[in-house]
Amino acid sequence: MRKLAVIILGLFSSYYFNVAVQAKDVMVSSPDGTVTVAVGVKANKPYYTVKYCGKTLVAPSHLGYLLDNGKLGEDTKMTGRHYDEKDETWTQPWGEDSEVRNHYNELTVNFQERIGRRMNVVFRVFNDGVGFRYILPSISKGEKYWILDELTEITLAHDAKAWSIPTNHTEYFEGIYTSDQLSRKDTVCTPLTIEYEDSLFLTIHEAALEDYASINLTPRPSAGGMKLLTALSPWQSGVKVYCEGETKSPWRTIIIGKTAGDLITSRLMLNLNEPSKIEDTSWIEPGRYIGIWWSIHKKQNTWEMGPTHGATTQNVKRYIDFAARHGFSGVLAEGWNPGWGQGEQISYLKTYPDFDIEEVCNYALKKGVRFIGHTETWGNTKLLEEQMDSAFAWYSRLGIRAVKTGYVGHFFDGKEQAKSQYGIRHYRKVIETAAKHHIMIDNHEPAMPTGIQRTWPNLMTQEGVRGQEYNAWDVKGGNPPSHTVTLPFTRCLAGPTDFTPAIFNFSEVVKGTHPRSTLAKQLAEFVVIYSPLQMAADAIENYEDQPALTFIESCPTTWSKTLVPNGEIGKYVTIARKERGGDRWFIGSITNEQARQIDLPLSFLDADCRYLAIIYEDGPDADYQTNPYPMTIRQLEVNNQTTLRLELARSGGAAIRIVKY
Repeated sequence: MRKLAVIILGLFSSYYFNVAVQAKDVMVSSPDGTVTVAVGVKANKPYYTVKYCGKTLVAPSHLGYLLDNGKLGEDTKMTGRHYDEKDETWTQPWGEDSEVRNHYNELTVNFQERIGRRMNVVFRVFNDGVGFRYILPSISKGEKYWILDELTEITLAHDAKAWSIPTNHTEYFEGIYTSDQLSRKDTVCTPLTIEYEDSLFLTIHEAALEDYASINLTPRPSAGGMKLLTALSPWQSGVKVYCEGETKSPWRTIIIGKTAGDLITSRLMLNLNEPSKIEDTSWIEPGRYIGIWWSIHKKQNTWEMGPTHGATTQNVKRYIDFAARHGFSGVLAEGWNPGWGQGEQISYLKTYPDFDIEEVCNYALKKGVRFIGHTETWGNTKLLEEQMDSAFAWYSRLGIRAVKTGYVGHFFDGKEQAKSQYGIRHYRKVIETAAKHHIMIDNHEPAMPTGIQRTWPNLMTQEGVRGQEYNAWDVKGGNPPSHTVTLPFTRCLAGPTDFTPAIFNFSEVVKGTHPRSTLAKQLAEFVVIYSPLQMAADAIENYEDQPALTFIESCPTTWSKTLVPNGEIGKYVTIARKERGGDRWFIGSITNEQARQIDLPLSFLDADCRYLAIIYEDGPDADYQTNPYPMTIRQLEVNNQTTLRLELARSGGAAIRIVKY
């Protein structure tokens, strides 16, 4: 009887497996029907396709893994499917919009190999794109295995123009985004932004990167199309991901927009992250701050203690006085702790002798300002992990609510990439430990952001960008004029970006190197490049008696609504943001090295209301190369029928504050 039962079970399994072979593609569409995903199996390999408005966007693309015990997805059948849907609106404690609609249809497809291994793939289809992730079920509790490669393909139907930075030889993601056909690019970092066709733009990235490796993409021509192959950032051992038990990959994301501006206003990546794990977020406070930073990059001060040390008690108190007078919520000082000089032992629990952190913090709190801490590691992550629980507890007792972390060093702990699973695990430890002590994090030299701030909203902002400091010391002359009109469509799509705008003095330390912009463009970047902790980066001496500062003094760093009235990648962009809890709008409009005229309809204003627009704009003789300083401030009454005409100088801009009467 037992033998007969085994035979019957085997026949049933064979029948079930063969039925699965004959299964047709399963499909799921976005709520509005414009985006459709089909999933199927061909030649025993699972694949998916994506259509937009009935037209193929992603041609058949394979799914699967190379594990330490062979390929997963080589001899695979579809064994099940499950549909779900969601339509909710959730509130951000801070962000570019106060409320976010999370509306999608979901399809989970179950695959199984003949040898029994299983793989589930979950697709969520939104009106503005697709996210999909793998779930590898655990066969037994505590089961360990390795991912040697993720075999995910994204096969675009044809070649296209794209903006990216190369994965190889680009440290800390601090590269210039360049455009070229995908077919001429090597392996690139994401976000990868693509002008796919007229009135059709894509951004490919990932969401909810947790205990996994960061994604890169390698373009390869394929049967008239363009195949993007997944290239995960490896451990030193060559292994991509060490797994134990059930494994969930990050979501692979494809944002779809009719305009480049649609990419900026998509919240797909945030929606694919889990809700906040911090129940009480009242201690998380966005704000604008100043700091002893630019003066160090300009060689006027030093990080290490000495005759021109920047982070002295008296100098920081001077910055605190300025912050209190001009409405800044915080003051950063880099170089306050031992470890900056040659051979010094790093410590986050000690200060240099010329810096009294308790005196500084008490002084700041009495002035309504908070001191912002800094923990540079030089890639020594283990040292920070050993000290951070005690350090964050100490900072919290002192009234410090924000800490800037840094990882200048080629490898973590001398061996691992920051964007490998090793680095991702470290970053998560820091965020969670900081949350326990009510500390907000500004992470420099990070992995590329993936929307984790929804789950851990104390992760306020991150660098991962070629920032303002290159305009101080880069021997090639700094960032080109097109840089900050490209970032909103590329790096900034990954999340808040600590670019450090608002330099008012363009003097040079390195000949020919200074911000390649006008003064008005520096103001506009304060709005265009979003960061909830936004630094006005210049030394305070350069802000004194400067009328342009009045715009920054009034500008919030968290918003109820964000719009993109116009923009072309690498050429120009205008971003309008409405403040939270009020009726004021703030607008930044910037251009590349080409002067241009921008017509800006104010149709987003409330109907039948009168407003006053205060416009900070390039003066008649402004030019980023010959005369960056001229700026005019004008006022005029406007309403939602008004169209503003903005004259932007070469690499110029306009910053606008609109107040309801």
